[in-house]
Amino acid sequence: MSRPAPVIAQQEVAAFLRPRPLDSHKGMFGKAVIIGGAAGIAGAALLAGRAALKLGAGAVHVLLLAEAAPAVDPAQPELMLHQASEWPLPDHATVYAAGCGLGTSMAAKRLLQAVLAHDAPLVLDADALNLLALHPDLRETLRARSAPAVITPHPAEAARLLGTDTAAVQTDRLGAATRLARELHCAVALKGAGTVCATGDGRLFVNATGNPGMSAPGMGDALTGIITALIAQGLSADEALLLGVHLHGAAGDALAQEGIALGMTAGELIDWARWLLNRWLQQRLARP
Repeated sequence: MSRPAPVIAQQEVAAFLRPRPLDSHKGMFGKAVIIGGAAGIAGAALLAGRAALKLGAGAVHVLLLAEAAPAVDPAQPELMLHQASEWPLPDHATVYAAGCGLGTSMAAKRLLQAVLAHDAPLVLDADALNLLALHPDLRETLRARSAPAVITPHPAEAARLLGTDTAAVQTDRLGAATRLARELHCAVALKGAGTVCATGDGRLFVNATGNPGMSAPGMGDALTGIITALIAQGLSADEALLLGVHLHGAAGDALAQEGIALGMTAGELIDWARWLLNRWLQQRLARP
């Protein structure tokens, strides 16, 4: 069995936050590019994009694989939406995130190959992880990258990446996260009750926020967008991982405390995460 790991503390991760200067402009807070949204599952990429925007990224582009992808998100028109077949992957993003509703087609694989080739921080979730499990060449490319990467598997995705089964992952969650971080050269959030975070520098943490009401569609997409936004604004991949995971669970807890335990939605959680992030920053600045 793995050794115990410390619990993520709010005050410690909130210390990563910095106030914005008075002469701020959106170009100072990063360009995030979200890649996903195959036919029928474009909402996953839109949720990730909304989370990245509302958690403070300066500009958010959402690259959608679906041929009939929407040109605008009516609920969040500030997002810039693009069809993958008509818009080349930009070279100068601050951070890329891939996998939310991406699918596992050959077109999806080509997009992920293109993303992995860029020398910028990267967040991988959902179908990006399934593609990595299916294609050894993609795993080797990820291992060889010099820029930091964060992966956010649930136990079944982790099992596929490790060539084992979900029961084995759940029996030793700390060990599974450690092995993933080592074998794929990345930071890891192994999701579930007590999400395990393995940082790129070899540390292990367990997150204590979150509740069963978060067992709902889109929650992982929201987490991807939150971590992406934090990296876009200058946090390291490890800092964004720890703060993002803790904040994501705390937002779910805030909703549960308001009596919304059943029927909780990812869209509501994003708004609460924004409120909490601003509150934590204000509290940190108020301390002597």
